[in-house]
Amino acid sequence: MRRRAAIALGLFMGVAVLAAAGMRASAESGTLAPQPPKGRGEHCVADTDFMRRNHMKMLLGHRSEAVRLGVRTQQYDLNGCVDCHAVAGADGRPVSFDSPQHFCRSCHTYAAVSIDCFECHASRPQAPGKAAAVQPGDKEVAAISQYLRDVGQ
Repeated sequence: MRRRAAIALGLFMGVAVLAAAGMRASAESGTLAPQPPKGRGEHCVADTDFMRRNHMKMLLGHRSEAVRLGVRTQQYDLNGCVDCHAVAGADGRPVSFDSPQHFCRSCHTYAAVSIDCFECHASRPQAPGKAAAVQPGDKEVAAISQYLRDVGQ
């Protein structure tokens, strides 16, 4: 019986230590909360509290407009988020989503929310000049553009 209690206490303490490792006490409330690294820009595309609550709605809305309607804007583009919020690892290069240091991981791990953005999208900034370029006269791009125009009518 004592052995089971000791094992249970050990497991509980281990989980508590791991959970606390990614959090710090919030200065305002004194409660434990994730403290993601600050972005590199002067300000986000929207107020921080708004983005904490609504970033997924913004990303989903942007995705719907881009994929279904062909409307691509920069304001809520995931690439912009990744570029601004990239966290450098020990080697000075941005870490991928696999790293516990990744910007998105701090809150998503805390909230036990899975994230699937990076199954398709890069989780760290692309090197300048590495983005795929559309070649003039690309028949597939022309066909997709025509389809999107037709759907939009």
